Amino acid sequence: MMAKKDMEPEDPKPGVATAGTPAADADSSATAEDVSPAEQVKKLLAEKQDLMNTLVRRQADFENYRKRVEKERHQERHRGVEALIENLLPVLDAFERALAAHDDSAYAEYRKGFELIYRQLRDALAKQGLERIEAVGKEFNPHVHHAIERVETTEHADGIVIGELQPGYVFHGRVLRPAMVRVATASASEAN
Repeated sequence: MMAKKDMEPEDPKPGVATAGTPAADADSSATAEDVSPAEQVKKLLAEKQDLMNTLVRRQADFENYRKRVEKERHQERHRGVEALIENLLPVLDAFERALAAHDDSAYAEYRKGFELIYRQLRDALAKQGLERIEAVGKEFNPHVHHAIERVETTEHADGIVIGELQPGYVFHGRVLRPAMVRVATASASEAN
């Protein structure tokens, strides 16, 4: 037979109160009685304010993220259009050379159709944001012009673009291709 001593549960640890024991119930009531309702309200209000601040920060972070993604998407779209336009610039140049080459009356009807196609292409690219750089008669600007030749002349002021060999283009304020130009320079006799 088992002894009575073996059947009784062992005392967990001396001095430690467990739930349901009179000592544990006394501890929980003591902590609740130690904190006044005003202090509890103050603590809960502070916790609420902290959570509200966190919520506001998270909302602001999300809004900034959304704006950044939208801006990046817009820039990506511009880069795609820009790459396409850069590939179409030689076609635009070829149209201009072809129109300049045939001034014969036998090609008048052909030329009208060709000019119409050229205008449609140019207008479609302009709607996307492509602008031609006006060069002739303007002062040389190294940011938008590429000087190919300097011509001594007394007819134009020094540094004025007098001829355009290849047009330049700007896409949404960014130079895609500088204009290749001839620039006037003061003649040697004028400099002395």
